[in-house]
Amino acid sequence: MPSTLLPSRTSADRAPGNPGLPVPDPEQWISTTSSRIAPDPYTWLQAVHWAHDTGTRTPVRSHGPRFGTTTVLLAQQLAQLNPCRPGVDFLARVLKVSVRTVKYHLALLREAGLLAYRVKGTRVRQERARASEFARTIPVSFDQALGLRTAPSDTFIRAVVGISEQGRTQLARLGKKAARTVRRKVRKTKRPSFSGSSDCTPMEGGSCTASPAALTSSPSEGEPRNGKPSSAPTERRTRKTLNAVGRRYQLGLELVRQVPWLAGTPVARVAWAVRHLADAGWTAHEVIAVLALRAPSDRIHRPSGFLTARLVGTELLFDTPAKRANLVAWWRDSRHAARERHAEWSSSWSAPRSNAVARLVRDAFTAAKRQRQLVELPPEPTDSEHAEIRTLAWRQYLAGQPELVASAVVLAGRDKAAQIYGADLVERVVRLTATTSHLTAGATR
Repeated sequence: MPSTLLPSRTSADRAPGNPGLPVPDPEQWISTTSSRIAPDPYTWLQAVHWAHDTGTRTPVRSHGPRFGTTTVLLAQQLAQLNPCRPGVDFLARVLKVSVRTVKYHLALLREAGLLAYRVKGTRVRQERARASEFARTIPVSFDQALGLRTAPSDTFIRAVVGISEQGRTQLARLGKKAARTVRRKVRKTKRPSFSGSSDCTPMEGGSCTASPAALTSSPSEGEPRNGKPSSAPTERRTRKTLNAVGRRYQLGLELVRQVPWLAGTPVARVAWAVRHLADAGWTAHEVIAVLALRAPSDRIHRPSGFLTARLVGTELLFDTPAKRANLVAWWRDSRHAARERHAEWSSSWSAPRSNAVARLVRDAFTAAKRQRQLVELPPEPTDSEHAEIRTLAWRQYLAGQPELVASAVVLAGRDKAAQIYGADLVERVVRLTATTSHLTAGATR
């Protein structure tokens, strides 16, 4: 960020020993900061506790938190990171605070000179957000307050070369705080006491009516007394009543489950189609009875639109519970309605409208057709191929390998094998397999 946008303020312009004076935005970068880089997390936590103890709580804005315990807890988490590149979501989850609170306290550490940007986080479109990377720094006011003498350093901007006697004692005290873990205080609620008052002494004729038995607590109403269960009524959880929108969705869900040609239709559309009937107190059986007055179409493109057209003016025609009860009774007793209830709804198949689904259907049909082609038997061999097959079988038989003809006899039968290899060869192979195992065809012993 250019320094011309905000007025720059150097360390000489600040009041010494006043950590509450915020560091301006142009000096919150590692290239422009007047603070020195902390050599280790332990030393940096000493500076954080010093800033907390010396009152870095001067309000710098009209809203938001102040430098306090949450800031120290955040600093403890930052001290464990190497490199110090935290995500605000991670810190909020660990500290159990909001993301806005984490951002506030990170700003407090930067304004106190305890953090400086190395790389500022950015958000790039279609990419993951990048967290900021910080350098843990120690402000000049800390060195001045503890009497630390520093000298220029290539690694830490400034390095400590000496310390005063008073600063040693204060630094040791800060070291004890940095070594222990700070925890958030848990508020304990004071439980009411049911014991009797000790100031009240029972006196004869006095106004105090407390008795020595006041220390004894009364038995619970739910506990049995004298071996008998308590007669106190038990509270039962009452079911919530549905509002108008809930009744519409409930009726739509029942129709989707019970009407075959509504299967797969979004419940919200069916609920909108039957909204007038649901408001009038109709049940799913009454709606199905109305739909049974006319048989459904053979081909329904939009079930929700078809349902809306069928139910137009129905709530005005059957406007009393008695009319609807008679309609349901007719529907249950009608043979045609019973046959429709037990018969599965069928319609001619239509190609899907979605291009992706249509592509899947075409691929499925292509794969099934290819599989049928593979299963089909090859065509019958020609006369020349038949002669070659018989010649090959004779050669294998004379070489002492009758397995080809023998397997054909086992798998296809003797008659089919005779048609392929000839009756003479099949007879020889069958006779050979029936003899003893020491005989070998086509070989001399």
